[in-house]
Amino acid sequence: MDAKLVGGSDRARSLALFATVVEQGSFSSAARVLDMSPSAVARAVDRIERRLGVRLVLRSTRALSLTAEGQSYLLAARRILADLDDAEQQIADQGSPRGRLRVSAALSHGRLCVVPLLGKFAALYPDILIDVALTDSLVDIAAGQADVAIRFGPLPDSTLTARKLGETGRVIVASPDYLAKHGTPRTPEDLHRHNCLNFNFRRAEPVWPFRRDGQDFTLSVKGNIEANNGETLGQLAALGVGVARVGAFSVTEDIAAGRLRLLLEAFNPGDVEQIHAVFVGGSNTPARVRAFVEFLAANLRGG
Repeated sequence: MDAKLVGGSDRARSLALFATVVEQGSFSSAARVLDMSPSAVARAVDRIERRLGVRLVLRSTRALSLTAEGQSYLLAARRILADLDDAEQQIADQGSPRGRLRVSAALSHGRLCVVPLLGKFAALYPDILIDVALTDSLVDIAAGQADVAIRFGPLPDSTLTARKLGETGRVIVASPDYLAKHGTPRTPEDLHRHNCLNFNFRRAEPVWPFRRDGQDFTLSVKGNIEANNGETLGQLAALGVGVARVGAFSVTEDIAAGRLRLLLEAFNPGDVEQIHAVFVGGSNTPARVRAFVEFLAANLRGG
């Protein structure tokens, strides 16, 4: 075997031994952890000092203390050992998906579309610990707040990698009971006579987009309830409170069950939002992240 390889291996063991001695505070305590005799540990430290030509440890009957050179060597040892651990973990991850996977998704889409898939993914990859957070706040993936985030709409320029998962359109809905009481709107202008439930995002006034004879236009609408997510607005519409314009994914089940009816589809402008999985890409992307993104691309229902 190459002498350099042997020397590199010995040095890695020496670094680990020295760090253990410092952490334990004595040769005898380190010996118990390392399953060695105290004298063998002391000789190993002596060999490191002879190789470096400096004193690293000051010995006394009560405790060990580090010289300035010993402090520098300890910092370098910890950094090198951490780098080795990271390198081995990356290689292990690429070979077999494992470890903690932190997933961020929007509240409504996460609850309705992502969470129902997690059991299937967990069964396929039992060595992955799924850590899911549902929030409408944007997390900073580059800063390590999540491994994968599922995002809607246009993406800002960044160094992150984005994988398109699908897209979702918007629909206008109301419950049969509401329509029986207030009538069914036949044109967009009929909405002026209806209670239109809206998002509470900050803007000058709520407007809904439409298309007539190939021309796009918007219509101002009013209502007495606002919310920050489409699932809530869809639920209110299903309860007969008013008319809502929401992402199709959030009302698919209610439409299928007859709790909601589609309205004004002839005037639907066909506006859609793309759905992406966003993550740190590159050759060092862990296998667990790549596996999850591929799984979402194959299984996620956008709406």
